[in-house]
Amino acid sequence: MPTFHVRAADGSLQAPAPPRGTPPPEARPALTGRAARRERAAQAAAARPIPPAVVAPATLYLGRGNVQASRTLHSPAGPITCLYEDASVLAFDKPAGMHSVPGKGEDKQDCLSARVQALYPEARVVHRLDLDTSGIIVMARGAEAQRRINRSFEQREVDKRYVAVVQGCLRAPEGDWGLIDLPIALDWVNRPLHIVDAATGRPSQTHWHLLSVDAVADTSRVLLEPFTGRSHQLRVHLQALGHPMLGDRLYGGPIATLRAPRLLLHATQIRLPHPDSGAPLFIESPVPF
Repeated sequence: MPTFHVRAADGSLQAPAPPRGTPPPEARPALTGRAARRERAAQAAAARPIPPAVVAPATLYLGRGNVQASRTLHSPAGPITCLYEDASVLAFDKPAGMHSVPGKGEDKQDCLSARVQALYPEARVVHRLDLDTSGIIVMARGAEAQRRINRSFEQREVDKRYVAVVQGCLRAPEGDWGLIDLPIALDWVNRPLHIVDAATGRPSQTHWHLLSVDAVADTSRVLLEPFTGRSHQLRVHLQALGHPMLGDRLYGGPIATLRAPRLLLHATQIRLPHPDSGAPLFIESPVPF
């Protein structure tokens, strides 16, 4: 029986429809579990725009900040340390072991944001720190300041620096800064842990600078500047190098976890455009270890 093609309006030939009763081509069985997650991740990666170039920080320290002296404020739930305050910006020093925002359950309602909002009802969250991480948290005063600061984070106009003490003696990078470039994904089986995963991980980059090495204690002190902001990024990246942070209950392993009573990771510096003027605002918190 001859095969007839149909000519479309633009003049091109279209293949005829299959005869009635012809079974459809066999469909690929639906993927489930890890295979489905890998396929979704591959499709998402193909659709992502090209990531921006990762440029090393120009200086080791940004300069002196905090034109105001830090002070202790007494909220109904307890004291908090205020590092900076003006009409649009607040900055506080979060202690290790305190939640940044309320969690699920009555035992997780006392947190830094709740204490701040008891004193400043207009205060709004713009970023967070892990429970075990101490250091600077910036909050916006009002919706417009929050919108502008959030935009600064999205456009990578905010520089954050951390100090950590890690297990082992690190070798200094060739330049002032080294780069850890390892994709990070949530470990679904062991949530909330994250892992380095080349197949499903999101691009994650951390700059690091070696501050000092204590050969006797077998530890290193490092300055860290994340280029991306993945959950647990700094902890996962240092663990992947074989140098977990001391006191890290999630990633420290049997040795590093027991070497400190808390996670030795502190958010020590932040620089951002002021939401009103656009001028650089630099805030720092002294490292408590």
